[in-house]
Amino acid sequence: MKQHLSHPVFEVIGQAAQKLGVECYAIGGFVRDIFLGRDSKDVDIVAIGSGIDLAHEVANNLPNTPYVSYFKNFGTAMLKTDDDWDIEFVGARKESYNRNSRKPIVEDGTLEDDQNRRDFTINALAISLNKDTYGELLDPFDGIKDLESKIIRTPQDADITFSDDPLRMMRGIRFASQLGFTIEPKTLEAIHRNAERIKIVSMERISDELNKIILAPTPSIGFLYLYDTGLLKIIFPELVAMQGVEIINGKGHKDNFYHTLQVLDNISQDTNDLWLRWAAILHDIAKPLTKRFEKGHGWTFHGHEDKGARMVKKIFTRLKLPLNEKMKYVEKLVALHLRPIVLSQEVVTDSAIRRLIVDAGEDVGDLLTLCKADITSKNEAKVKKFLANLVVVRQKIEDVTERDNLRNFQPPITGFDIMESIDITNNTQIGAIKNVVREAILEGEIKNDREEALLLMKKTAEQMGLKSK
Repeated sequence: MKQHLSHPVFEVIGQAAQKLGVECYAIGGFVRDIFLGRDSKDVDIVAIGSGIDLAHEVANNLPNTPYVSYFKNFGTAMLKTDDDWDIEFVGARKESYNRNSRKPIVEDGTLEDDQNRRDFTINALAISLNKDTYGELLDPFDGIKDLESKIIRTPQDADITFSDDPLRMMRGIRFASQLGFTIEPKTLEAIHRNAERIKIVSMERISDELNKIILAPTPSIGFLYLYDTGLLKIIFPELVAMQGVEIINGKGHKDNFYHTLQVLDNISQDTNDLWLRWAAILHDIAKPLTKRFEKGHGWTFHGHEDKGARMVKKIFTRLKLPLNEKMKYVEKLVALHLRPIVLSQEVVTDSAIRRLIVDAGEDVGDLLTLCKADITSKNEAKVKKFLANLVVVRQKIEDVTERDNLRNFQPPITGFDIMESIDITNNTQIGAIKNVVREAILEGEIKNDREEALLLMKKTAEQMGLKSK
């Protein structure tokens, strides 16, 4: 293991620990990632003694003496090296929990105590930084074997592990999703038994784990685990409501839950943008509320895009997600997600393209990415046709945007322009004139040009019986 400790900071840590007369070990994710072949500059160091004292001693022996952030109540300290290694120090500890809180009662402990309190066997691996055993691996729970078998398993009784700190259930599912691992059956059963315990965890912490699952290479792995264990019904009931197929007169609709997971996986091949992935999750969220069976038509979901867009804020509020431009971006994409699909199925007019460009603004490219991901038919010919048509739509968007000067479209006249030229103060009339000009540009009746817009403004005002100044 010594070859993985080649960075000078590890030798400095070992020497500092020896000077203070304490043992120390690299532990957790950094060690796990060595065996997974993943580069990491985040290191957790556990000291059999004071982690804060060790951090200060290490800092004093590093170039430029990095600043040490420490939290006395928790016994932890952090520093960053000149070459961006983030190192956290903590004293070895053992923990006990009150059933109604995930905040542990902490006592000083041994390395064995510290490994026992770890969430999963693959995160309990430790490497000695001590002089006599430098580079030696300590693996009391066969974490290496679980890494090789791609298994997520708790080091201690899973019911105790999850009941003590229920967020570990989300973390286990997140690791499975990120790494493509399988949760060991007894561990998975314990998550199911303890699912209700997640209610004592703050929504901010839950959403942080949920976002990491969403950003995994194949997010559906995590969502299926969340669904099967009952966690998803507790934290995201709107998504669970999409599951199932109803059949009337022999006609059924697709299972919108599994369709959504497919769309999420599809879009994850094209983007790492968290909020675009959220748009994929929420694009059909209102289908259960808009589902109707109409004779002669079968199942319909009229208006699900508009209703879904209006649901975004409520969902973001409950999940403690940002209620800012990120939310508005998701709202916009949910509201518009059907538009390019409709355009791809019919002869595309320049007018329809202009309206899409103006409504989507700078997010039109992301909207097309969402629409591409939304094509999940098992009919290969149908998929091929839709994808080809979307390419045509994308090209027409580029052509019309450049030709008609529609990038970041703003109407060439303002309400101030109207009041300056026309004897008018009525806001409704001002809005009506602006709308006439806007519609004329979108329909191609006039160019997106200030001169032509001013002429139409005056003509419209005359037709409304208004006088020029």
